[in-house]
Amino acid sequence: MAITLKQIAAACAFALAAAGLCATATAAEAHPKATKVLKQKAKSSKHKKAKKEDTKQEVVDNEPEPDVTDTTMAEYSCELNNKVTIYRNLMDDSHIALRWKNHLRRMDKVGTTTGAQRYENAKLGLVWIGIPSKGILLDSKQSRQLANECKDAEQAKPPVVASAPAEPKS
Repeated sequence: MAITLKQIAAACAFALAAAGLCATATAAEAHPKATKVLKQKAKSSKHKKAKKEDTKQEVVDNEPEPDVTDTTMAEYSCELNNKVTIYRNLMDDSHIALRWKNHLRRMDKVGTTTGAQRYENAKLGLVWIGIPSKGILLDSKQSRQLANECKDAEQAKPPVVASAPAEPKS
């Protein structure tokens, strides 16, 4: 009896289907040692993550809080009910203190070509950009906005449109 190509193909298909079922069944059954290893890996990654967050908190905590005596304060209301407070020393324009999320941070002035006021805390990655119409707080390390459309009381006032004087009727 001769084996045809059709029979060989059918046998191969049957063998592949059986192998697939066996693999699925084996994967579905949890092996005790594999489960233990996976649990240890999960614990290890959680520990590493917690350690990384602790280190980040240490960096933040090691930074001394700036002195805000003899400063002027400007409170900004931003989108999504965020608040930013800026403390400026009139005698020293090269630094500001910025309060964000109950943390007071010292920010150093960075020169710009556009005339915008730019202050940075490179250690934390905070960037404050002040333009005449609003302020923006950025996180340069994560490349995202923290607060946008920040306006103080003066900027929040509606613009006053100067009307042209009425021409006398002749």
